[in-house]
Amino acid sequence: MVAAVSSWRADDGPGRAVELITSGRARTRTALAEALGLARSTLGQRLQPLLASGLVLESEELVSSGGRPSRALRLNPRAGVVISIDVGEERTRVAITDLDAAILAERVLTLRLDDGPEELLETISTAARQALQESDLLGVPVAGIGLGLPAAVDFRAGRVSGWSIMSGWDGFDIRGHLRRTWQVPVLVDNDVNVQTVAEHHRFWPQVSHLFYVKIGTGVGSGMVIDGCVNRGAQGVAGDIGHAHVGGHGDPQCRCGNRGCLESLVGGWALARDLRGDSHPQMHDARDVARQAKLGEVDAVTRLRAAGRILGEAVAFSANLLNPDVIVLGGLLSASGDHLMAGVLESIYQRSLPLTTRKLRIVPTGYRSRSGIAGATYLVRDHVLDPARLDRLLGAGLGPFAVDEN
Repeated sequence: MVAAVSSWRADDGPGRAVELITSGRARTRTALAEALGLARSTLGQRLQPLLASGLVLESEELVSSGGRPSRALRLNPRAGVVISIDVGEERTRVAITDLDAAILAERVLTLRLDDGPEELLETISTAARQALQESDLLGVPVAGIGLGLPAAVDFRAGRVSGWSIMSGWDGFDIRGHLRRTWQVPVLVDNDVNVQTVAEHHRFWPQVSHLFYVKIGTGVGSGMVIDGCVNRGAQGVAGDIGHAHVGGHGDPQCRCGNRGCLESLVGGWALARDLRGDSHPQMHDARDVARQAKLGEVDAVTRLRAAGRILGEAVAFSANLLNPDVIVLGGLLSASGDHLMAGVLESIYQRSLPLTTRKLRIVPTGYRSRSGIAGATYLVRDHVLDPARLDRLLGAGLGPFAVDEN
């Protein structure tokens, strides 16, 4: 099997076949042979390890391509499961998903981020094991672990990088710690990047330039440029929440600076301001969203004003990046049209006409759990990478073996 890998070119190996099947560009052996430029006998050699591993299925469904109908090839979403983790400031979700991001089991935990990485990761691992056991999935291969964190993350190293609300996590070897328990690929990223991946995969796969803005307890953004998430040199690209926005006072931000966007429009900041307006029941972003949904006048007014301020920062980003689509997500974006109305007002007022000519500004397509979906897609993109699959299968290993990740 190892010798065979030398005969696999980068554009015709099993990994490329999986890419074509998964994308829907080739759904039959005939279509695959044409796309790869291979004889059917050679194609059979490429498919053999994929069918043997269960990663690809040849179903009874017949697909017509103008000639004799052929049996359909498809990715097997149950070939493996993914442990998908979305760590939030208020709650953490631990889910077991299939390769299509369908949730098979889930746990919702209330964790203290300042308890430190070892205790929190051990709790998460325990919850994942329980979810696998109780859903009778212990015998299914774990394809990998995807983890989204509310912090700047060095994606290549799998570590929190620099200041964040996650005290004690800076530089901690998250990947190494999890691998003591789980001998699988581990992908770690900033939570907003993870949600950006989910939006792009699920709703906008044909779009090359997307800007995602999350407004909840905090504020963040993610960028898809030329079809790929742009994380920047240190993993902090898109940290729009700590950009200074002038003209609205300079309230203290959690990061230690003053006048950050988050200190003006973040859920914690809106709750702070509303408490100051004689609303003692306002403690966090959920309280703000709840009252806005109920039509409470002060909450609606604050949220609409927050939208206009947020729109100023988003307009600058739109002029800079020229995206096809701007997606607004997060807890406060789901509290009605008030935030979106303010954002639209500022963007069209402050952006160049050419920037907005074909620009689409939309709310997220997810009602919840975009972080879970994005964590799954991170793992799926990694394990289905064509070069990686060719390397592992050529060495006689399974598609979910640990590699250099």
